[in-house]
Amino acid sequence: MRHLDLWLPDPQVRTRHERSAPVPPAALWAGAEAVDLDETRTLGRVVRWRIPELPERLSFRDLLRTDPFTVLDERPGAYSLSGLCGRIWTLRRDYAHLRDAEDFRAWDEPGTVRVLLAHWVEPDGRDGAVLRSEARVRPVDRAAALRLRALWAVIGPFERLIGPEALELAVRRAEARPAYAGTGTSGRRSSASRMSDSENSGSSSLPDR
Repeated sequence: MRHLDLWLPDPQVRTRHERSAPVPPAALWAGAEAVDLDETRTLGRVVRWRIPELPERLSFRDLLRTDPFTVLDERPGAYSLSGLCGRIWTLRRDYAHLRDAEDFRAWDEPGTVRVLLAHWVEPDGRDGAVLRSEARVRPVDRAAALRLRALWAVIGPFERLIGPEALELAVRRAEARPAYAGTGTSGRRSSASRMSDSENSGSSSLPDR
């Protein structure tokens, strides 16, 4: 999505994943909205560890609308952007309470980061669709950048494995709907996760602040 740079340009960490299915974009998006946090093998447990006291039954759609997240921008059936701010490397729940998108834009507390999570769906050929996700993390200052680099050196390799879990479930849900069952998975791409140079290196550039 081109307008992600309007929300969080020049991230120190960026991850991207995508999965496609032989169903219309609306069906794939509906499948994504129905995925429950606890359906994922590992991702759900990691989220609950990092953000305790979440409700027992929670979809990813609702998670990204629940404190400490806030919705930044969305178009029903097409895309959704959510943001989070705080110290993501601590063992305590050290996140900001964001009232709205403007709080996210204005956030500049030293020693913290801003996190952007984007999901969107696009047509893929005549009869298919592709579901994409992108996460960006940008530190507020140099101290936060150093902590983020250390954190990513540990968790970065695992993110490549667990990051696509929700997308894979969305594809299965969409393909299992009666109107599309039996269409096969010929349109599904192989593990199409791409990592930027900054993710692989932990980012060689740090903010001056």
